[in-house]
Amino acid sequence: MTSLSDLPLRDSLRGREPYGAPQLNVPVALNVNENTHELPFDVIKDIVKRVGDAAHNINRYPDREFESLRSALAKYLGHELNANQLWAANGSNEVLQQIFQAFGGPGRLALGFGPTYSMYSLIALGADTNYINAPRGERYELTPDLIRSAIAEHKPNIVMLCSPNNPTGTPLSLDCIEAAYEATEGIVVVDEAYAEFANESLSALSLLPGRPRLMVSRTMSKAFAFAGARVGYLAADPAVVDALRLVRLPYHLSAFTQAAAEAALDHADALLATVADIRRQRDRLVTELRTLGFDPYRSDSNFVLFGGVSDPERTFTELLSRGVLVRNVGIPNTLRVTAGTEAETTAFLEALAELEAN
Repeated sequence: MTSLSDLPLRDSLRGREPYGAPQLNVPVALNVNENTHELPFDVIKDIVKRVGDAAHNINRYPDREFESLRSALAKYLGHELNANQLWAANGSNEVLQQIFQAFGGPGRLALGFGPTYSMYSLIALGADTNYINAPRGERYELTPDLIRSAIAEHKPNIVMLCSPNNPTGTPLSLDCIEAAYEATEGIVVVDEAYAEFANESLSALSLLPGRPRLMVSRTMSKAFAFAGARVGYLAADPAVVDALRLVRLPYHLSAFTQAAAEAALDHADALLATVADIRRQRDRLVTELRTLGFDPYRSDSNFVLFGGVSDPERTFTELLSRGVLVRNVGIPNTLRVTAGTEAETTAFLEALAELEAN
């Protein structure tokens, strides 16, 4: 049988493994930062109806420009945005991939600040773009000076800022985003996948006017509890949207995806009603992890990275044996846990307390 190593792969892909977190059937899965609350039944009914209606014309290609969805996204975001400033794709990863295809490439460099979202480097690899992670400050915080210094040193074409940062949960100030934009002639991408769990005043959407090289990426996977639908989107100058049209695949958003996303946006208030509870569980995790003797990091997201774990792999395995799945992100002496429902959060905390007591 032929193995992967027998194929004439690009040299940069040799020896690599596909990205992916464990997908295990466990009672309490808190490892990939999903919104673990189920959708309201009335919302599910409407989504199913609209997808069914879309099936009547499934013999035809979908709206290539998905104008109705872009208008709905602009209305949801506010900030006086219009449809011409919105773009969408199959998850925010595809949005980021299109950005790298349009603005990266051979001889170009992307800069992130690690530890950060591991897909940035993988997307860069796929787009044949060099990628560097500059270091963060104490407790994974960023400052304008750190950002300016890294940009001056590396002179990137693309600057990636994750706000709040994954996997650390660290908030990012608007001063940092402004500093990045002023320090580079390249593009600045602010990945706001977890923005709904953070302080809205920290959103880079407020900085878009007058900054045509600034892009704000978001997703419906997290706060909207829509991970399985795969809908990500971007707010930026209309010229950026035109640039992404150059590299997108034809008809990349299916009619079913468009219908489901529009239905979810029409029920935004109902779907986002869980955000307040998730924030409470996140803050509860921080408080109770400290009580158990761990060191949780500041988080504006729907997860908590906590230090003080002497043997992360053993703790991960012991929690799994108790039916609780968390994430070992590879940062020494840490684990990451998603803020789930109250019952799920309790199950995690009780399992961890039991493990620590033994």
